[in-house]
Amino acid sequence: MTIKTWPEAARRLIGVAAGREPADTVIRNGQWVNVHSGEIIEATDIAIAEGRFAYCGPDASAMIGPDTRVIDADGRYLVPGLCDAHMHVESGMLTVGEFVRAVLPHGTTSMFIDPHEIANVLGLAGVKLMHDEAVLQPINVYVQMPSCAPSAPGLETTGFEITPDDVAQAMAWPQIIGLGEMMNFPGVANADPKMLGEIAATQNAGKTVGGHYASPDLGSAFHAYVAGGPADDHEGTREEDAIARVRQGMRAMLRLGSAWYDVKSQITAVTEKGLDASNFILCTDDSHSGTLVNDGHMNRVVRHAIECGASPMQAIQMATINTARHFGLERELGSITPGRRADLILTSDLETLPVELVLARGVLAAEKGICTVERVAFDYPKTARDTVKLGRALVSVDFDIHAPKGADIVTANVIGMVENQAPTRALQVELPVRDGLVRGDRDRDVCQIALVERHRATGGVVNGFVSGFGYKGACAVASTVAHDSHHMIVVGTSKENMAEAANRLAAVGGGICVFKDGKEIALVELPIAGLMSDEPAEIVAEKAQRMVDAMAECGCTLNNAYMQHSLLALVVIPELRISDLGLVDVRKFEFVELFV
Repeated sequence: MTIKTWPEAARRLIGVAAGREPADTVIRNGQWVNVHSGEIIEATDIAIAEGRFAYCGPDASAMIGPDTRVIDADGRYLVPGLCDAHMHVESGMLTVGEFVRAVLPHGTTSMFIDPHEIANVLGLAGVKLMHDEAVLQPINVYVQMPSCAPSAPGLETTGFEITPDDVAQAMAWPQIIGLGEMMNFPGVANADPKMLGEIAATQNAGKTVGGHYASPDLGSAFHAYVAGGPADDHEGTREEDAIARVRQGMRAMLRLGSAWYDVKSQITAVTEKGLDASNFILCTDDSHSGTLVNDGHMNRVVRHAIECGASPMQAIQMATINTARHFGLERELGSITPGRRADLILTSDLETLPVELVLARGVLAAEKGICTVERVAFDYPKTARDTVKLGRALVSVDFDIHAPKGADIVTANVIGMVENQAPTRALQVELPVRDGLVRGDRDRDVCQIALVERHRATGGVVNGFVSGFGYKGACAVASTVAHDSHHMIVVGTSKENMAEAANRLAAVGGGICVFKDGKEIALVELPIAGLMSDEPAEIVAEKAQRMVDAMAECGCTLNNAYMQHSLLALVVIPELRISDLGLVDVRKFEFVELFV
């Protein structure tokens, strides 16, 4: 939805601020959280016209006309609308419009989305669909053009590839704000022409290059990566990661998603080491629908940052003005100041941050937890829905793992889960052999994992082992959300259940399902690219919660285990992953044999 530019609205803004014309809305008697000066200014009035702030000061009574909406803040805090600096809508299992409706009651009024997931499935055409839906929204949804599809060339096969020409073409689209996370960090560090071409197309357009350096090595590879042009990074997990990025002129993005808890370990760079907080930004990266509906969005991240030692002002700045400045939008959003878009939260407490009222572009968008704006209709075509192509029905023998000839016990390379973090561990575990087949070991929490090819109907299945889910009995969990190439990941203790789960997702066009003892006990249908539902957020959240509960019924105790499940094929984050081409040691970016 369009809003007048500041120059287009200036005459009216001036008239209102001067008291010569009535405002559209006046908020009276609030405590102004001024993120520019770092002050909280009591007894402040705010006047709004043309969807922008016109006046911020002690008395807006002259700006109230017969048709002016007057809101009594009653001493509550006036906080800028919150910004999510890096996120993937697809991780919410929702369309852009439904995601917006889910987060508005939590005070999010600006989102910087990277539709990297749909790019892997549908290419540039998929990105354009999400971009066009973003344009229609009642809040600010900016799009970062995905950079890496595939994220690790030669180690995975995507549905489509993104090229420098694609990036250059997208830079002309109205809501494109920059380049999405540059995950191929070895490519940048080694001056790969394709990666440098994408960065150049973005920089030549005067836009921001997103970073993704997922290695603990802060030596020469890190310095080479920074020299290539990425301007931020959200993959840090340690205090030294945040410090290193800020010292090199990057913004350190600290994330709290459904399963990534990386704020506490890094915010000490500000709270204890005293680094300048203006170079730190909060984001979510990945939040599923259950988190959005039940726990919150950026308000949840701000609360968490305060709990971790940041002052309320610092945490709010990290979710508002710092983000706006980073993307070159300080004159558009991120603060309650004249000319900026009238995005505002009313809250009675800055630490617990209850979101009591939300204005987006001057319009009442949510109140008391209820979204008050209408749904925006957007239809995804059939080409975006027919994307799960297995080529054949799978059977249990597709998940057989044959032992080396004559072996009665093997040592296997096993993917080890790390709770609440994206990295995995590379484990080596001795596993039994029976009738020539290697089995998992439930007593030691090792079960099977399979990557099922779903873009080109090859019928390919790559098998391996994973530890950490805690599954008991006969069960399987399958998902077509499988970052980043988004084939199908199936994890289970029963090959029969694994085959049933995979075939079920093929039948419904994608999603997540859980089978236990040969019966389906949970299903989340995601027919759009096998990634998103077109149902309302509340319904998707209910199905997602049933899925989480079903995983627990199978013995899983991990926090948000589904998010961990969905990253098992992410071959750009150490240490060990699985792809459609084999088992990948991400520390070396090399394939590794299943058996040692």
